[in-house]
Amino acid sequence: MKRLLGIVLAAMWLTACGGGDPGPLKGTWRMDGALPMTVHFRNGETEAMGMIEKVSYETRGESVLVKYESGLMKGTALRYQMKGKDLALSELGTLRRVR
Repeated sequence: MKRLLGIVLAAMWLTACGGGDPGPLKGTWRMDGALPMTVHFRNGETEAMGMIEKVSYETRGESVLVKYESGLMKGTALRYQMKGKDLALSELGTLRRVR
């Protein structure tokens, strides 16, 4: 019984770590860099350049890890380092919150 309870609690904890909520990335951002674009982070998905992709989010300290589950980026993950509520850094460029 204790083992089953431990497994259930571990599964609940893992579910709470990731999932559909983009956390501090929620909303619309403008990315500067090699390929400037507007990116929308919503529950369970992102939208950029007219493409909507299913994702999961995991917040780790000041970073948000976005894991792509469909689309061109399927199987990859990007880390966004939060530098305040309206600024984030990634390998692809700098994001500034639009709204």
